[in-house]
Amino acid sequence: MKKWKHLLYAAMIILAASCNETRSEKINRSALVGRNNPEVTAFEPLSSLSVGNGNFAFTVDATGLQSYPGIYAGGIPLGTQSNWGWHSFPNKEEYKLQETLGKYNFRGWDEPYAVQFDRPGRQRDAANYLRANPHRLHLGYVGFDLSDGQGKPLPADRITQVRQKLNLWEGVIDSRFNIGADPVCVQTAVHPTKDQLAVRIQSGLIGHESMRLSLKFPYPTGNHTDDATDRSSGEKHKTDVAYRDSFTLVLKRTLDQTVYYVAFQSPEPFAFSECAPHDFLIYPRTSKSFEFTCTFSENHPSQTASVDEAFAAASAYRQEFWQQGGAIDFSKCTDKRARELERRVILSQYLTAIQCSGVYPPQETGLTYNSWYGKFHLEMHWWHAAHFALWDRGHLLERSLEWYDRAYPVAKDIAGRQGFAGVRWMKMTDPSGGEAPSKVGSFLIWQQPHPIYLAELLYRNRPDHKIIRKYGHLVEQTAEFMASFATRDEQAGRYVLKGIIPAQETLRASETINPPFELAYWHYALSIAQQWRERAGKERNPQWDELIDKLSPLADRDGLYLASEDAIDTYTNPRFTSDHPAVLGALGILPASKLVNPDTMKTTLDWIWNHWNWNETWGWDYPMTAMCAARLGDPQKAIDALLKDERTNTYLINGHNYQDDRLRAYLPGNGGLLTAIAMMCAGWDGNSIPNPGFPKDGQWDVVWEGLKPMP
Repeated sequence: MKKWKHLLYAAMIILAASCNETRSEKINRSALVGRNNPEVTAFEPLSSLSVGNGNFAFTVDATGLQSYPGIYAGGIPLGTQSNWGWHSFPNKEEYKLQETLGKYNFRGWDEPYAVQFDRPGRQRDAANYLRANPHRLHLGYVGFDLSDGQGKPLPADRITQVRQKLNLWEGVIDSRFNIGADPVCVQTAVHPTKDQLAVRIQSGLIGHESMRLSLKFPYPTGNHTDDATDRSSGEKHKTDVAYRDSFTLVLKRTLDQTVYYVAFQSPEPFAFSECAPHDFLIYPRTSKSFEFTCTFSENHPSQTASVDEAFAAASAYRQEFWQQGGAIDFSKCTDKRARELERRVILSQYLTAIQCSGVYPPQETGLTYNSWYGKFHLEMHWWHAAHFALWDRGHLLERSLEWYDRAYPVAKDIAGRQGFAGVRWMKMTDPSGGEAPSKVGSFLIWQQPHPIYLAELLYRNRPDHKIIRKYGHLVEQTAEFMASFATRDEQAGRYVLKGIIPAQETLRASETINPPFELAYWHYALSIAQQWRERAGKERNPQWDELIDKLSPLADRDGLYLASEDAIDTYTNPRFTSDHPAVLGALGILPASKLVNPDTMKTTLDWIWNHWNWNETWGWDYPMTAMCAARLGDPQKAIDALLKDERTNTYLINGHNYQDDRLRAYLPGNGGLLTAIAMMCAGWDGNSIPNPGFPKDGQWDVVWEGLKPMP
């Protein structure tokens, strides 16, 4: 019987997708991708390009390497980052998490939270240390060392005729430029399964003193947001030659307790010198052409691929990525904005594939440069990764979803420490699952249901009992916390959510009661958790059913939903009309439920559209708005939301979602765009309108294939 239930569920999902799929002929995917290749013609700080494999990425300037990092430091920095490359400054004061715990009484007992402290002293120092450690490393710069005829460094403005293109179909950056009358051609790629850079160079300058290669290794800064490059602390780390022959140079990097290796290899002979501490020059002994690989690894490298093998593997892997999964073609659309929307969609697929598809949830700036010390935010995991399942690339979502099992013991301890059952997922963390003390993050709860939602997306794609067995415990324990966290209001006969900071982070934990998105998310995730119990052959949990039935309704006033039940001045107080308009997620990210009145949500959406402080929003707020509008039957507003002319909805030439001077790259915006677009094409459960998120005015003839409907 259980097998038939799985088969029936699969048939329902396939039917929902096929009802909406609009294609009369197969999309020419190579042409679709190729016409959106980014092209760069200057050294511009926000125009750097990246290659990567989800666990490792390498970002280059207009030379195809990392030759002029100073130009890009305040733009999209020239990073070399991996998922394993982390470092901690020595904990000389032996700070412990327990020193950061502050006790809060929201429910009649003390709940210890890891927080930051305003008053100077050991508690504040401990919190600051644990926030900044561990931090993600810049593994090293690989660039050209270029000089003029007098042996002086060649300024970037002496490089002319820059013609650089990222070949998205093959995952290769082709960079062409002139130094004087000499043309230079550089091709750059990353191996799909190794943290290995592969480069081919053609130039008459190869073998001359004016063109050498350089390897430069910084010490980490430990700063909140930067390129993780401290060039002034050479005495704090070591770079030793571990092995050398005519074709190979292996360097051992030691930074306090962190050790890793860098292997530079070429089929042609080369010489090298250490021109300064942690700075090495490579001298090719050939002319006109030179190729090499540079492999970064936690251990002494034993097996590396050749240049030809790396390029072939990169090309095959990237083509397979584009040929499998979903695709959307906007070429038949006549709305003048369709071309830009297609560009954003294609580049967002590429960026999330190389930056967000690794073994850990990604940081918000991916593997490009550090934000929040390089740590990842679990409330952003949905935005980074949900689209992989909707684009039928669920295997890329599974890579990071599996991390929750490793973090489970820490999450279990957090819940128990605070007096709750199950596991409480932390907000800002690192591969170990450790908590980062915070005045805000420690009180967030909307990351909690994400594992349930993401696991459900995987099951919808592949309704197999193996998925239930693999993720059932994760779903069960996540829901156990949610059920124990909701507080029963005996007098009103309902359950409330309190003692929290919601997704709209301008609200305060001590005041906030029943924020609408969190309420709706509790209802949805617990309902899905019950379905998972049934699929596993278990009885429904009666406590969960009671909670689902008696969750508080969404608070409203004058026909508009409030930011939270206590925020009666929601629409007159600027504090409540800035940051994320998270109320829209209650019917957008989430499907319709008994908690949400569509008419009230429609009125709320219209008010937010006209009056919100949009200059105080974030990149994922636009796709969230689009999803809400689509579900409410307003496709014009959905498309207008995705293309709304606001600073935080800017998409650079390389596809990065620009926010401000601090966050020049913001991948939750890219992932959110892909989720919204998939939903606007393939729809959602119960929808029967083709392309429900696009206006039916004849200007949006969108063709797509391989997408999955949202719940």
